[in-house]
Amino acid sequence: MLDATTRSGGTATVTPPLPTTELVPAEFAAEFAAAPTGLAARCTRALLSPWSRLALLVALLLSAASTVLLFEPQKLLADGWPPQLNGAAAAVIFAVAYGLCTVAFVPRPILNLAAGALFGSQLGLGAALAGTVLGAGIAFGLGRMLGQDALRPLLRGRWLLAADGQLSRHGFRSMLAARLFPGVPFWAANYCASVSRMGWFPFLLATGLGSIPNTAAYAVAGARASTPTSPAFLIAMAFIALPALAGAMVAWRKRHHFRAP
Repeated sequence: MLDATTRSGGTATVTPPLPTTELVPAEFAAEFAAAPTGLAARCTRALLSPWSRLALLVALLLSAASTVLLFEPQKLLADGWPPQLNGAAAAVIFAVAYGLCTVAFVPRPILNLAAGALFGSQLGLGAALAGTVLGAGIAFGLGRMLGQDALRPLLRGRWLLAADGQLSRHGFRSMLAARLFPGVPFWAANYCASVSRMGWFPFLLATGLGSIPNTAAYAVAGARASTPTSPAFLIAMAFIALPALAGAMVAWRKRHHFRAP
């Protein structure tokens, strides 16, 4: 650019352009110099991209499901718990295994029945609830870290947008209702909540509180399975059937909220 001429009539001079390095503040120069470039940088960005993380999540879930099919944990109902494990230590191990199995899509009713059959009503209920919260937390964390960034831009349909808005704005009561009234698969509720903007604490608290009635009913049914005509077993089966019927009625009455325009 041209400098203004002096009042004495001096000639204009041309100021040479500043070097590129002088345009960058000194405190950021080192960061630009250290920034990775080339093939390594592109590979890093590709591995950390939302779709790569989603692919990793799918691979982990498929591996977990394949492991369950291979080891068949449902055999616990027929073969029983290993005799060398008993008491509270066995319940803790069962709770951890329960949580991992729910991540691998093992239905919770089977695991709840096994908890009651192996440990009785009270200890079985405690182990099943601990495993429920653990499994829900693992699934929620995996979905939030590996799947949320890739899946949120795909929320286009009215049903998906309605479910996302409900979980994001009213997370605790929505998840509490989903746990109290069976109908939504456990794993599906976990991953849907992880894609939404629902917080960790409301999700885990609603899962723990909402799972108590249904889990207790299955645990009692498993503990009394040898006497299917006993009052305790019949009451437990009624508590299993009634919430499912109530959930179906509520879904039928609320169906107009999800109709396509």
